[in-house]
Amino acid sequence: MRAARLIKMVLLLQSRPTMTASELARELEVSERTVTRDAQALSEAGVPVYAERGRAGGYRLVGGYRTRLTGLGRDEAEALFLSGVPGALREMGLEDIASAARLKVSAALLPSLRDAPRTAAQRFHLDAPAWFREPAAPALLPAVADAVWDDRCLSARYRRGESEVVRELEPYGLVLKAGVWYLCARVRMAETEAKGAKAGTGAFRTYRIDRFVGVDVMEDRFSRDEGFDLPGFWGEQAERFARSILRAEVVLRLSATGVRNLPHAVDPVAARDALAGVPGPDATGWATVTLRVESEEVAHTQLAALGPEAEVLFPATLRERFAADARRLTELYGRREG
Repeated sequence: MRAARLIKMVLLLQSRPTMTASELARELEVSERTVTRDAQALSEAGVPVYAERGRAGGYRLVGGYRTRLTGLGRDEAEALFLSGVPGALREMGLEDIASAARLKVSAALLPSLRDAPRTAAQRFHLDAPAWFREPAAPALLPAVADAVWDDRCLSARYRRGESEVVRELEPYGLVLKAGVWYLCARVRMAETEAKGAKAGTGAFRTYRIDRFVGVDVMEDRFSRDEGFDLPGFWGEQAERFARSILRAEVVLRLSATGVRNLPHAVDPVAARDALAGVPGPDATGWATVTLRVESEEVAHTQLAALGPEAEVLFPATLRERFAADARRLTELYGRREG
C-alpha cells in the first residue's frame, strides 16, 4: 500500500508545479505527518522532492524530474473512458483505478496542458440518476462489474414474481438508465440447448441488477460475440419494452400547442408513432391522432397535462372522465367569495 501511495505522490507532484502538505494529504487520504515521512522516503530513494517553507511553500520536484511510471495498465485505460461518469465508477468499484489513470495521463502531458482535466471537469458534468429519488447502487453491482470487465461467466439468482430463478449468464455489458443499473447478458448454452435451441444461439436478455439476490462469478471465461453492439442492443430493447406496455388506444384532437407538447406529456415512442404521417391540421387548426397508451388510467393522468389543448374522442369512458374533470373545475373556479 505504501509503495502505491509513494508512486501516486510522485505523479501528483509531476502533474502540478507545487502542492502543499494539506493538499497532498487530502489527495492521498493520509495525515500531513505521513506526507512529510513519505517525502523524506522519496528523497532518500533518489527522487528529488524539495520542500519549501512559508506561506507560498509546499512540495515540488526539482530539475524537471519525470518518472517513467506513466504507462497505463489495461484496466486503467478502460476505466479512463468512463471518467465522465464518476458516480457510475464509484458504484462499480472502479474509482481508484480511474483516479490512477487520470494521474498518469496528467503526468504525461506537457506542462501547458496539465490543467486540461480540471478545465474540462468545470465545464461538463454528467448526473445520471433521475430527479426526486435517492440513488442507491445495488450491493451486487461491483461483483457483476468485475465479471463484465473480465469476461467471466456468472451464476445469478434473481427475483421473478414471487419466486427466485437461477441462470448462468455471459455478462456482456452494463447500462445505467435513470439511476437504475441493468445487465445485458446472454444465457449460457446449456439452458438454450435444454429448450431445443441450436448450439451457439443463446438469447441476449436484460436484467435489473437490484433484483439479483445472489451472484457467483465463475472461473471459466466466455468468448464474446464480436458482432454484439451494446448501445444498439439497449436501444432496441428499450423501444421494444416501451411498445410492449402500450396496450390501449386513444383518439385525440390536438391544437398546434397540443401537438408540440404531446412528446412531453406521454411516452416519447408513443408520441412519435402517433404524430408520424399525420396529414396536418384541419380547417379549425386541430389535428386528429391515434395514440397508444399503457391504460386508460395512465392516459387520464398523462393527457391532463395538455389541458384544453387536447380533446379525447375515443374511448367514450375516457372522454367522460375529462368531461367530469371539466365540470368539477367549472364548479371549483366558478365559486365566488362573499
